[in-house]
Amino acid sequence: MQNEQDDITQLLENSKGNYQEETKAESTQLQPRIQIFKKFAIKDIVFLAIMAACMLVTGGIMPLVVHVPVFGIIQLALALQFSIFPTIGLMKVRKVGSVFFMSLCCGIFFAFMYLPMFVCIMICAVVTELINIIIFRGYEKDIAVAVSGAIYFPFTLPLLYVYYNFLYTFNGQEGEAVNAFIGANAGAAIGISAAVIAISVLGAFVGYIVSKELIRVGVMKK
Repeated sequence: MQNEQDDITQLLENSKGNYQEETKAESTQLQPRIQIFKKFAIKDIVFLAIMAACMLVTGGIMPLVVHVPVFGIIQLALALQFSIFPTIGLMKVRKVGSVFFMSLCCGIFFAFMYLPMFVCIMICAVVTELINIIIFRGYEKDIAVAVSGAIYFPFTLPLLYVYYNFLYTFNGQEGEAVNAFIGANAGAAIGISAAVIAISVLGAFVGYIVSKELIRVGVMKK
């Protein structure tokens, strides 16, 4: 009788162990999807909208340089703020789609000032999100936030170059101006592009440090 009870007990324990392993395996299979795609709360949307507003306000200097015929001059003027605030936004709202939402909120207003810049910003947001999904599978890690904040804005450089070289039609004096803009002086264009990348990396670092400090003092929570 004792042996039968022991056998039954052992059978129940084995069944319980198998069930736990199966449940764990199913959870592991579903986990990546849960980590990557998360719903946005109202507070998330509000915070990202505030970051977009900060990008927009500090980007108000763009009309002052938009007509300067030097490739990358717009990015040079906006690189710092367009890396600091997206990084802060991602440190708070670590959800795929955050970069796209900030870009949309800010880009809508830029569309009235310089339409190609709006298109570039939106494409850059999509590319940044895709790179993040492929490499980091979300923004849970700080390195994923920092990298995304650093690469987001420099992507506008090759996009604008392609736009003016292959998609934009021009002739006469306008053609001369566009040629100057897209880099008649290749050395200056390369130098400004390198400066934009460096400033974007610096901005992402600054945004990360500021976010960490805000989290430490309790002003901002993940």
